[in-house]
Amino acid sequence: MLGIPRRHAHFLFAVMQSAITSAIAAAVASAGSSGGMFLRHWLHASLLAWLLMLPVVIFFAPFLSKLSDLLTQPEQPKANAG
Repeated sequence: MLGIPRRHAHFLFAVMQSAITSAIAAAVASAGSSGGMFLRHWLHASLLAWLLMLPVVIFFAPFLSKLSDLLTQPEQPKANAG
C-alpha cells in the first residue's frame, strides 16, 4: 500500500481515472501514426492530455457527483414476497 490516508482517496481516484481516460483518448488520436512513431506520439499525447485533464477531473468531480445525485432517485427497498 502507498500509505495514503483514506480521506484523500478521491484525489487518488481522480489521478487514476484521468490517466486511464487520457491514455485511451491519446491511443485513439495516435492510431494514424505508423510504426515506431505510434508509441512516441501516444506517450507525448497521453502525458499532455493527462496533465490537462487531472485538474479538470479534480475540480469537477464534486460538482458532477452532486449533479448525478440530483438527477437520480434513491433505490427503493425491495418488499418481501413471503
